[in-house]
Amino acid sequence: MSDRSATTPAIPQEDTEETFDRLVDEGRQRLGRSWSGLLATGFLGGLDVGVGVLALLLIEQATHSVLLGGLGLSIGFIALTLARSELFTEDFLIPVTAVVAKTATPLALARLWTMTTLTNLAGGWVITALVMAGFPALRATAIEAGRFYIELGITWKAFALALVGGMLITLMTHLQHSTESDGVRLVPAIIIGFLLGAGKVNHAIVGSLICFAALQVGAPFGYADWLGLFAFGVLGNLIGGLGLVTLVRLLQVPHKVLAEREDDTSPTKRKVA
Repeated sequence: MSDRSATTPAIPQEDTEETFDRLVDEGRQRLGRSWSGLLATGFLGGLDVGVGVLALLLIEQATHSVLLGGLGLSIGFIALTLARSELFTEDFLIPVTAVVAKTATPLALARLWTMTTLTNLAGGWVITALVMAGFPALRATAIEAGRFYIELGITWKAFALALVGGMLITLMTHLQHSTESDGVRLVPAIIIGFLLGAGKVNHAIVGSLICFAALQVGAPFGYADWLGLFAFGVLGNLIGGLGLVTLVRLLQVPHKVLAEREDDTSPTKRKVA
């Protein structure tokens, strides 16, 4: 009789626990970055997504297809994954898990969120300025795309799309950290990037970059209109990412969370202030 135990795959619970350990370890590292490290990774994250916005606009301008444009946006998330840069909305799972596990403080989390948001926007504004200067044929497409987000207004539809945006990006983060293979990590980057673009989901950073592109070329709205969209998007993204994904994922391994919080001898317990 063959030894079936040697070929039996790890049970799902064990896989979930391994993912939790990876999240705690990486979250502690992210929260411990220097100021220059935060500035660089956040700024590059804005540039990476800007590449996806360029692809989205080019494809929509050439094909008039929102679905194909969504595939273009996924290029930005591929770049984001391979370059190890990050978006503000990617920080709803990994660093939060580290804070819950008491390997970092809420103050460190607030620092990460604030700096990453500002640098994402700065990098995004720079790349969209260059794109619109270099590709004047995209002006009409950019204005049309930006108007969609602005016209969402402060409505239930806008908030629902923001909830979905936070859920999708946090799900992408979780799926990517369920494996150590860079090739496999590209799969959720492509899928989620496509859904965000094709579905015109209210993602705070993606929507902002599209609006920035329109604002560079005389959009019929202003930065005050964008700021309202951004603030509403951030709120929905936070609730969607934290409430619909992060909390539920942590509830999968309550014993691991409790053990990590109580184990002061854990190798990950070099708390980040």
